[in-house]
Amino acid sequence: MTNSLRLRFMMKMRLDFFSHVLLMLMGLALCESCVSQQEYAANYARGPRFKALVVYDRHAEPAHVEFDKQAIDFFRKLTYGEGFKMDVATSLSGFSFESLREYSVIVMLNAVPSSKEERALFRRYMENGGGWIGFHASAYNDKNTKWPWFNEFLGCGTFYCNNWPPQCALAVCDNRKHAVTRNLPKHFVLPPSEFYQWSPSPRHNKHVKVLLSLSSKNYPFGIKDVVKFGDFPIVWTNKDYRMIYLNMGHGDEEFIDANQNLLITNAFRWIVSCDPKGNPFLK
Repeated sequence: MTNSLRLRFMMKMRLDFFSHVLLMLMGLALCESCVSQQEYAANYARGPRFKALVVYDRHAEPAHVEFDKQAIDFFRKLTYGEGFKMDVATSLSGFSFESLREYSVIVMLNAVPSSKEERALFRRYMENGGGWIGFHASAYNDKNTKWPWFNEFLGCGTFYCNNWPPQCALAVCDNRKHAVTRNLPKHFVLPPSEFYQWSPSPRHNKHVKVLLSLSSKNYPFGIKDVVKFGDFPIVWTNKDYRMIYLNMGHGDEEFIDANQNLLITNAFRWIVSCDPKGNPFLK
């Protein structure tokens, strides 16, 4: 190879090398630009995302009031950092439809609208996109309740029977794809409670989606009052409304279990996320 050819070859090799390095640097710069344009992992709120109203009955039986007080503390802790604004009331009296619709969700702790005016207000709120989470006696009704719409709203019949005294129970997730239960185990043990069975069961309602039930492995269930058999849903939602019912809510031991606490938080977050005004967690 002559000196001239050798020189041309060396110059071509250097140009190829520098071109390769330049392409690599351009690629790295492009990658860094893409990373910098990706969405940030967290979504920090600059103010309360929504409003929630917690309602309890201060005249309820002592075990229900014990739960109510602990539940109020539980939900208040979820407001830390002003994630949402929470108000507490002992009834719906004093609220108008305009003031009530400011709340993305009403959490009823062993409380149920009783007067004709409160029932009409609650029904109007729910039929216009309102959100509801009910615990334990907030769904209690029998032949003396005389509020047929409430059974339509709940998607089940009247109170049928219960275990006594309150005790732990094995629960089974009926639907692990739902947002409320998808991060829960298939089976887990619930803290001590008095559980209600309904007739007819909400599972017979085509508009209802049962999320959690007591396992039949619990039978016979109870010490004084013994439930021997039957379908036993304890968490469900009526798809015609933005609602979810949780049968827990008796006594001062309901918030000692992480799985149940997660279930309650999931239910609360899911109801709020379905607000027709928009999902506040995406803002």
